[in-house]
Amino acid sequence: MNEWAMIWEARDWFIDGFTETLYLFAIAAVIGFIFGLVLLYILEAEIPFLSRAVRVFMTVMRTVPFLILAYLLYYGLGQYGFRMEAEVAGLVSLILYHGAYFCEILRGQRLVMQKGLIEAAHAHGFRHHQTFLYVILPNVVLSALPLLGNQLIITLKDTAFLCIITVQEITASANSVQSTYFIPFKAFLVAIALYWIVGLAIENSIKLIGLIGKKKGFYHA
Repeated sequence: MNEWAMIWEARDWFIDGFTETLYLFAIAAVIGFIFGLVLLYILEAEIPFLSRAVRVFMTVMRTVPFLILAYLLYYGLGQYGFRMEAEVAGLVSLILYHGAYFCEILRGQRLVMQKGLIEAAHAHGFRHHQTFLYVILPNVVLSALPLLGNQLIITLKDTAFLCIITVQEITASANSVQSTYFIPFKAFLVAIALYWIVGLAIENSIKLIGLIGKKKGFYHA
């Protein structure tokens, strides 16, 4: 049988893996981004204990390899009787890890944001949460779009590590196909193509959001 015919025969494995990858990525991206915003808000509020805890958490996430975190949540916690399904452990690890990076990206943009915007908001009687929601957030998010887009693509690629903890995503599907039909090159070539399609969609979506932001006047030089 032709190797591409074998790939077609195994299409259901790839479809299932692709669907699982999209699910993991979508949930992790949305919740991770929201989590990053919450961390940024805590840092912005300068709540003594919480702010220090957030800084320690972000330092830990930046220095721990993602795969080690996934191992820890799936295998390590199980040693103490706290067991999670592989998919849940994968999602939690993605959210915690990339949430910290989303916060760090946004915090960097906050540090270079014009102080006059904040002062103007305070002069108009904005409270802290209003200033954060209506002034800081639109500016830092839109100015950080290229970096956020890059982080989203990294989040997508990190889903591939979850095959190590038995999550059946694209990489796991490709591995199943190559071990069954002994066609590693074409199996992983299909996996690369699927990741590339999603990555391209992310990149174009970020560009579109940027254009909309400019038309709406959210950018401030």
